[in-house]
Amino acid sequence: MKPDDTLAGEMQRRGVSRRAFLKYGSYIASLMALPPSAVEALAEGLAAARRQSVIWLSFQECTGCTESLTRSYSPTLENLIFDFISLDYHETLMAVSGEAAEEARRAAMAANKGKYIVVVDGSVPMKDGGVYATIGGKTNHQILEDTVKDAFAVVAVGTCAAFGGLPKANPNPTGAVAISTLVAGKPMINISGCPPIPEAMTGALAYILSFGKLPELDHLSRPKAFFGETIHDRCYRRPYYERGEFANAFDDAGARQGHCLFKVGCKGPVTYNSCATTKWNGGVSFPIQSGHGCLGCSEPEFWDQGGFYRPLSTPLGAMGPALAGAALAGAALGVGAALSARSHQKHYLASLDKEKEKE
Repeated sequence: MKPDDTLAGEMQRRGVSRRAFLKYGSYIASLMALPPSAVEALAEGLAAARRQSVIWLSFQECTGCTESLTRSYSPTLENLIFDFISLDYHETLMAVSGEAAEEARRAAMAANKGKYIVVVDGSVPMKDGGVYATIGGKTNHQILEDTVKDAFAVVAVGTCAAFGGLPKANPNPTGAVAISTLVAGKPMINISGCPPIPEAMTGALAYILSFGKLPELDHLSRPKAFFGETIHDRCYRRPYYERGEFANAFDDAGARQGHCLFKVGCKGPVTYNSCATTKWNGGVSFPIQSGHGCLGCSEPEFWDQGGFYRPLSTPLGAMGPALAGAALAGAALGVGAALSARSHQKHYLASLDKEKEKE
């Protein structure tokens, strides 16, 4: 590999100094919650890397994940495409279409066998042979199998790809499934969210480019750097929760004073994502800061959790002892601290499971 074939060579041609590159490496390291000692290693890894071939497949989705990526704050979409990756196939962003587009996908697979990354957004319908979503006469499942067979890794972006999302919601008429249920034997990352935070996508790709491996993942195969804590853990409204100060409606005095949105359905205590810290649109805001409770969109089956405006402490069926205790959360000083986010999640999901057994 000639020096000019690397990202470092490309940066030199663009007049980017080593200092600026190290500064960028520092930003990515902080984004990924890496120690300061990793900054230079990350920057050196990026400098020595070739542009990464990426094939992006879109299945049962709304294009929201692509829209989110195009609003990536740092690195920007332009930097990501022209400096870090070679986006060799993406139906929405490609200039060509039809057979020319499919030939580009096949050519990228052949030229980068065993090295390319497949990014998938959207779930895959499996009912009735997968006929509910086809491209060029092939089902989503057939295209997925063909494309991932020689891939280095698979990245499922968005909750539809990661967990089935809205297409999989009851009654799931198309038999939609998550990408992980169809891909075996390949390193895989889930970057959930509806849509996912753009920096979570670009940060994960930058990490793979730098270190040649996947970042540390949680039990749902999500990068811990972005999904290691609940939104509640870092929410600026949490002190109100601890003091038992809640908004009881979106237009009451508590809401106007910025009180906790737990009672109007906020799912922050059971939702793992970095919305409260990374935020959206270049760090401008996130739903809770804009006055709306978290919908829990980065968690499995968020659409079927009994209503976006139903408090976590209100059970779907009869209130059991555990949920009765949760209903008193925040009623007195310190109760919020006593009931951890993981405890909330355990009891809440248990209530969902019991309700499904009754159906």
